Amino acid sequence: MPRFPYPTDLRDAEWAILEPLLPPSKALGRPRADPRAVLNAIRYVTRSGAQWRMVPRDPIPWGTWSYFRRWRDDGTWQQLHDHLRADVRRAAGRDPQPSAAILDSQSVKTVERGGLERGFDGGKLIKGRKRHLLVDTLGLMHGLLVHSAGVQDRAGGRLLLEQCRGRLPRLRRIWADGAYRDRLVRWARRAAKWVLEIVSRPPGSTGFVLLKWRWIVERTIGWLNLARRLSKDYEVLPASSEAFIRLTMISIMLARLAQQA
Repeated sequence: MPRFPYPTDLRDAEWAILEPLLPPSKALGRPRADPRAVLNAIRYVTRSGAQWRMVPRDPIPWGTWSYFRRWRDDGTWQQLHDHLRADVRRAAGRDPQPSAAILDSQSVKTVERGGLERGFDGGKLIKGRKRHLLVDTLGLMHGLLVHSAGVQDRAGGRLLLEQCRGRLPRLRRIWADGAYRDRLVRWARRAAKWVLEIVSRPPGSTGFVLLKWRWIVERTIGWLNLARRLSKDYEVLPASSEAFIRLTMISIMLARLAQQA
């Protein structure tokens, strides 16, 4: 049966970049499915929002979900993401480690199956989960945490920044909105010697206002919205939500590197 390509399939230039970074197959056990076909299937689910059992079988391997789950749990998705991010920064003439970053969150609804870690965001009137992002000035992601939408931004932001301590040695300045002021500003200065600068809307402004530095993280959130799997949070585990976010960023960075190559 002929293989009909999908728009989400890896191009040859993208596969040439990604193939050397994948974990090797195990010497024992069942032979591993074609890794390129597996990745094509996972990219199809991420971009289209399809359920795993509704992925076309022509010849995308059955059991793709097990690869997604295994590489989620052993850190493969994060390793691929971090490696490609360093390559994109080097290609842009930047150090792999940023000296400045932007912090923000996005609240999204969950579906009926719910899953763990969900709550109500009273500010945005959304019942679901909150995605906390820390991005550099290129819009690339250096910190990610998915948690209940009922957690306030200051508390969720601190949880994310605590994860980033020790991993971002060059980081000195972080921009954020007014939801992170006061206690988080003091904690960032005391715990990590970071300057957390609040960028607020001009007094009396209405409608859309382009805010310095903060627009960068908003653009990254816009990139994530292109993946229909992220239109809501369909996952039982927050770890799966984080994996799909990383997969979306991996696709964006692969396309950028392949175009430069």
